[in-house]
Amino acid sequence: MTSKNTVCLWYDGTALEAATFYAATFPDSAVGAVIHAPGNYPDGKQGNVLVVEFTVAGIPCIGLNGGPQFKHNEAFSFQIATDDQAETDRLWNAIVGNGGQESECGWCKDRWGLSWQITPRVLTEALVNPDRAAAKRAFDAMMTMRKIDVAAIEAALRG
Repeated sequence: MTSKNTVCLWYDGTALEAATFYAATFPDSAVGAVIHAPGNYPDGKQGNVLVVEFTVAGIPCIGLNGGPQFKHNEAFSFQIATDDQAETDRLWNAIVGNGGQESECGWCKDRWGLSWQITPRVLTEALVNPDRAAAKRAFDAMMTMRKIDVAAIEAALRG
């Protein structure tokens, strides 16, 4: 990889599977080098996939098959800005429908435990609206949602 800063994500033997899913799901995403272990290591054998280089929505990442010791949690997430309800639905449904789970306020978790915020741009714009009453209405509407409903956010903005 040529990037000076790369996000390293820990997996329990499923880094290539996860990277392949991300590359198929998110625009500007791809799987790069797949590095096999040159020798045995605590949670794997020589020849196993050890590291996978990949890009998610333009962000360089590596997936490290480090074993079961560490799990993903909500302290780290990818936030993906969407342009409309169709894109929001497609990404949300891809993650949740592939063994993931819904959370609240646009958050969901993929089947590997990685958290995602599928965030329509209209929501981000609503929260910084100079009309603070409109921003609060949009915020209050968001607080009742799992997947973000663009039409409901727009209705809340209008009052």
